[in-house]
Amino acid sequence: MSPQVLRELTLAPRTVQELFDTIPESSLETVPVGSAVEALADAYLAAGVLKSGSRDDALHVAAASVANADLIVSWNFRHIVNYGRIRKYGAVNVLPGYRPIEIRSPAELAYGDET
Repeated sequence: MSPQVLRELTLAPRTVQELFDTIPESSLETVPVGSAVEALADAYLAAGVLKSGSRDDALHVAAASVANADLIVSWNFRHIVNYGRIRKYGAVNVLPGYRPIEIRSPAELAYGDET
């Protein structure tokens, strides 16, 4: 979780905030926005994955990639959960040695009993 996530959560609908509050603290990891995250976000912008006005979205994906997160879950279909962009994020990630990141919408996740 990056500082951008926390800032955006303050603007999210109450139901989203309440859902976030159900995540155990032990399951959350804070990812500082350091030079590696900044560089990867800049690489997304330079490659045209996103425009400069979407830098916070680039930072979200970069922070998760640098932290080697298993998955990004987002409702942002324009800049994050977008098949073409997901492929481009992955292509940019492999150049400096990061793995492609999995990105899904909450609707794609299985809830409850999976048997």
